[in-house]
Parts: sequence; C-alpha cells; structure tokens
Amino acid sequence: MNWLSVLLLAVVMIAGPQIISAVFLASSREPKRSSLAYLAGAGLAGIIGLTVWHFAFHLVRGTGGGQDQHDRTRHLIDWVVLALLVALMVNVFAGRKRSQPPKWMNKLQAASPRFAFGLGFLLFIAMPSDEATMAAAAGSLAGHGQPWWHLLPFLALTLLLLALPLLILLAFGQRAVAVLPKVRDWANEHSWLVSEAVILIFVTIIVSDLLK
Repeated sequence: MNWLSVLLLAVVMIAGPQIISAVFLASSREPKRSSLAYLAGAGLAGIIGLTVWHFAFHLVRGTGGGQDQHDRTRHLIDWVVLALLVALMVNVFAGRKRSQPPKWMNKLQAASPRFAFGLGFLLFIAMPSDEATMAAAAGSLAGHGQPWWHLLPFLALTLLLLALPLLILLAFGQRAVAVLPKVRDWANEHSWLVSEAVILIFVTIIVSDLLK
C-alpha cells in the first residue's frame, strides 16, 4: 500500500455539505474569520478522528506474534477497509439526487466564527461518510505498519481542498461573488461522481493488495 494513494480520499472527505458550507462561509458577513474558524474546526475533528481510528487499527494489527499472524491481520484490516469503501460508495450513490443544499445552509451567510468552528467540527466528526473515509485512510496505513504521521499529509490536503473557496475569495476579491456560486453549484451537482471515481480507484488498490 503506497501511502500516497491515501491522499485521494481527501476528495471524498470534503465532497458534499463540507465544501458547500465552505462556499457559503466564504461569502458570509465575516468571510475570512468564519472560513478560518471553519477550517480550524474541521482540522481538529480530523486530528481526533484519524488518531482514534489509526490507534484502533494499530492495536488490532499489533495482536499476535509471528509474521503469518501479522499477514492475516493485515488482510483482515484490508477486508474491513474494503467493506467501508463499498458502504461509502453506496452512501454517495444514494445521495446523488440531492440537487439543492439544505435550507439551514442559507443561515451561514450570517454565521459567526464561533458557529463556523462548531459546524466544521461537527460536519467532520459526526458525518458517517467522513467517519468511514477516515477509518479507511487510517486502516490502510495502520494495517500496513505505516506511522501515524503519514496521515498528516492526508489531513493537510483535505484542509487545502476545503480552503479553496477562501483562496478564491483572497485571489479575486469582490469578483469572487460571481465565482463562488458557480463553484457551489458545480460541487453540488458533480461531487458525487468525483467521489465515486476516487473510491473506485482506492477499491482497486485494496483488491490488488489482497490478491498478492
């Protein structure tokens, strides 16, 4: 398992309400402060989730003695990760027809930084799709003996992708008012296709590893 392949799952982490909320916050009353607070909340949730899952899978891998036992445990973790990815694909496909963001997102135009922080934390720590994605990423690395810090580039890329609306705002200023709705609409209509493609690639990697 090449740890670089885990980076692909960062796209799945932000697809859906996560990136759409980031777009709304970038055009809110306090766009910079609210967006940074949102990223901070998401980052904290990511650190907690990835650490817990990596520790859990590492404990499972650490049980037993010989090389044969380690190989069996590694394959067991691969099967668990594969099951998580299949469940994630089903979940993404089931939500593909949500053409409009939830009504509560309209309230983000007046969101305070404190509220944005809590939203970022809750969206990443409580969303089943993100929990499954973090578990898959952590399991893939822990199951193959990779250290915890190898998950940090995955988290960093997740936050970078989540920061795109803020970066657009900083780059284009007032012109971003016209650009951001287009980003939101595109993400709302096509993010599920991108997520499915990424998950399918990762499933292929896991299957090829199991067949070795």
